[in-house]
Amino acid sequence: MGRSATAGGPVELARHLGVFDAVVIGLGSMIGAGVFSALAPAAAAAGSGLLSALALAGAVAYCNATSTARLAARHPASGGTYVYGRERLGEFWGYLAGWGFVVGKTASCAAMALTVGSYLWPGREHAVAVAAVVALTSVTAGGVQKAAWLTRAIVAVVLTVLAAVVVACLSGGTAVPHGGIGAGTGVHGLLQAAGLLFFAFAGYARIATLGEEVRDPARTIPRAVRLALGITLAVYALVAVAVLGALGPDRLAGAAAPLAEAVRAAGVPGLAPVVRAGATVAALGSLLALLLGVSRTVLAMARDRHLPHGLAAVDPRRHVPHRAVPGGGAGVGGRAATPRGGGAIGFSSFGVLAYYAIANAAALTLGRDEGRPPRAVPVLGAVGCAVLAFALPAASVLAGAAVLAVGAAAYGVRRVLARG
Repeated sequence: MGRSATAGGPVELARHLGVFDAVVIGLGSMIGAGVFSALAPAAAAAGSGLLSALALAGAVAYCNATSTARLAARHPASGGTYVYGRERLGEFWGYLAGWGFVVGKTASCAAMALTVGSYLWPGREHAVAVAAVVALTSVTAGGVQKAAWLTRAIVAVVLTVLAAVVVACLSGGTAVPHGGIGAGTGVHGLLQAAGLLFFAFAGYARIATLGEEVRDPARTIPRAVRLALGITLAVYALVAVAVLGALGPDRLAGAAAPLAEAVRAAGVPGLAPVVRAGATVAALGSLLALLLGVSRTVLAMARDRHLPHGLAAVDPRRHVPHRAVPGGGAGVGGRAATPRGGGAIGFSSFGVLAYYAIANAAALTLGRDEGRPPRAVPVLGAVGCAVLAFALPAASVLAGAAVLAVGAAAYGVRRVLARG
């Protein structure tokens, strides 16, 4: 859905990204978002069923990725499911997806920034978080190519650190026996763990939200989504097996820094500072990818006047949404500066699952000539998202539902005022 740069018309974003850079951006978001932090709470919910929960989360993510890729190929514009919902289901559903994404991911960005701060300067994490947001916002303001180059370096560092963790844990002596079923395990515990782990897979949405900046989107986006998700699932499985073997489910569930604790348990304590540095770099990579996704969704919603229309401006020389980028960065920085700025991951997880439920519903409307996936894929994806969303802790469900309700109310008020 191009936006031409004809005289008097809106300026479009430039298509710079190929398959490799799109895959790297997806990896930067997914690996940074969860591999260093999601395993412990998931183990607390699933106990020795952690690997089964990972497989379930991966299956739901596959359905969502397939639906998203087919939609992105058909509607290659900035905004991701905001655009797909609007075009396939109606304005309200697109708006609700965009609202949930922007609000939830702004909170996720703040949490990632605070993770950086807590690793680099405990006690001054808010100041460091704001500095990180400012620095990475300036990178995204320089264009998607600069962000992609930096993400390449970040992903290379993180994958190297994770490879070292896996080797250390698997070669560190006798593995901890998994024993029986840990506390909290059962169907509900398994589903709750899968919901927590799914949050870490959601980074392939960054590829779709950058659809207006991808070369040959009908070919590039589906390939990039499949590759990014496949690589991430393989990495998560290897790390989960290694860390679970080194710590066992009970110790893993209580670990504040599970990967660092795993290498210490494996007899390689000297690797722990490297792991902590890797976690910092991974959080920076996730923050960078999230800032890209938020700014492009803000751009799309501003074009339709669901957000202030001034945020829809695109720099005609650099082809960058030069108002949406600092606008999104300001929101993230403000949240990261507050004492409770990192406390919204719960409703963010709920919002991500709601976002993909709308994507799957939109994919069901595709015709055969539009590349519709087999009907079972979006149906299972939508059902899986709903089940995992409501299996999350009650506080997360209530917070996420409240955020969506506020968004729906705002939409209704705006419609009433527009008619008046």
